[in-house]
Amino acid sequence: MSNFLHFIVTLVVILSCSLLNLTVTAQAASSSTTVYEQRIIHSPDGIGKYYMGREIAQVMGYTGAGWLERPNREREEQPSKVVSLLNLKPNDVVADIGAGTGYLSFRIAPLLTAGKVLAVDVQPEMLEIIELFKKEKNITNVEPILATFTDPNLSSESIDLALMVDAYHELEYPQEVMQGIVKALKPGGKVVLVEYRGENPFILIKRLHKMTQKQVRKEMQAVGLVWRETKNLLPQQHLMVFEKPDSSDFLTR
Repeated sequence: MSNFLHFIVTLVVILSCSLLNLTVTAQAASSSTTVYEQRIIHSPDGIGKYYMGREIAQVMGYTGAGWLERPNREREEQPSKVVSLLNLKPNDVVADIGAGTGYLSFRIAPLLTAGKVLAVDVQPEMLEIIELFKKEKNITNVEPILATFTDPNLSSESIDLALMVDAYHELEYPQEVMQGIVKALKPGGKVVLVEYRGENPFILIKRLHKMTQKQVRKEMQAVGLVWRETKNLLPQQHLMVFEKPDSSDFLTR
């Protein structure tokens, strides 16, 4: 009887070890396929979630709307120059991703006499502000779009340009959102990112709310976008231009 019990105990131990090894292997495989890493110890300005070595910054909520509309923003950031550098055509459809109060959307819209701006944000309160400004400014070609944390909620091949001003670094799911944006771009469409220069320690913006050009290019390459140029004509920010390759370009090579 004792030999039989010994056999049973041994068998149970072997089976338990096998199941444990399978669990560990499955967990390792799962962790290797995910693109994000969660860390317990992290910056108080971030969410503890890392993407391609970069900690994602905390989102500025709708309570910070006044900061977006601050009177000295033109002097500090020169957003009017951002608009001029976009080289927009009258019939363009532009997605302002992380539109906030629509500060940029309402400066772009008058140039799109046959086009429109899709003001995309995940906060319904921001979209309510945009609706208010639409009525005040009597601008009809700004369309508020409620996005989710993983999906910009844009139709396939519907936009000519996606613009993100000081917004990309706060995306909780940057890869999924960018994949949605790439899908929404027409062939040859462009993504323009404006971010405070992370290379410059003298720019007095919190570290996680700045990005280096090297990091941005790495993250955009991961979703299939091609870097075209960087314009350092703004006081404190990069303006980086990326393009969705036209499939016909590859066919002719």
